[in-house]
Amino acid sequence: MTVLSVLVPGGSGQLGQDIAALAPDAATPSSSELNVRDTGQVVAAVTELADRARAAGTSPVVINAAAYTAVDAAETDEERAFAVNADGPRVLAAACSSRGVPLIHVSTDYVFAGDATSPYEVTDLLAPLNAYGRTKAAGEDAVLGSGARSWIVRTSWVYGKTGSNFVKTMARLEKEREVLSVVDDQTGAPTWSRDLAAGLLELAGRIVAGEGPTQRVLHCTGGGSTTWCGFARAIFAELGADPARVKPCTTAEFPRPAARPAYGVLSNASWREAGLTPLRDWPDALKAYFAS
Repeated sequence: MTVLSVLVPGGSGQLGQDIAALAPDAATPSSSELNVRDTGQVVAAVTELADRARAAGTSPVVINAAAYTAVDAAETDEERAFAVNADGPRVLAAACSSRGVPLIHVSTDYVFAGDATSPYEVTDLLAPLNAYGRTKAAGEDAVLGSGARSWIVRTSWVYGKTGSNFVKTMARLEKEREVLSVVDDQTGAPTWSRDLAAGLLELAGRIVAGEGPTQRVLHCTGGGSTTWCGFARAIFAELGADPARVKPCTTAEFPRPAARPAYGVLSNASWREAGLTPLRDWPDALKAYFAS
């Protein structure tokens, strides 16, 4: 097995911290420690990674987890979201290209319109509904057009132990409210960041061993799908609370500044076809998350 030297911009987030747990030697700078929009900082970080790997006899790889993820705030702050989600990956990809370091860039189901009736394939047309999705789609274009050895990995509904996410929000609200209304007409695939981290590291190992997939865009999510309401009920059950306390509502009854895809399920066929290990089904991952 090839030994990796890994740099994870945005490493203080839930995905970065789970990569660090699985690869303790990984460099996981926070966004304040490594600003992906700053060419000087990025070139220095990628150069240091390449030099460190060369000295240690390991193989360097960058996994970009830096992102502006405040979906609603992006509607009135699209310039900043674009700077992080599109300009940042462009700078990072250029640095990786110039130093021969492969790049894995994490993207989202929000690049799709959400009007499908079956899981989105990697070749389906991008048609984001909101500013966040537009900036992430632009980031994908920047990476793929950079000339770097690069791969895009789209995922969805990520939750973990670090930072704020849907699971932690539901756990807090279970203590605060007797009854909770949750949207039941948006469907997606919950993904535990620990499972995603393991998948990304497996992909990284394949890439540096010269076995990287020919398909440069991949989908990697938890198996199966559910609605936000179904997800919330499963969380309540894991907490030992009555799932019936979670009541379904429609998106129209819970308006938000940014439009959400009604259907954001991603087909994991590309991941399996690349010979990579599929992530476990989302209910099993949720149980493991709470058990850990």
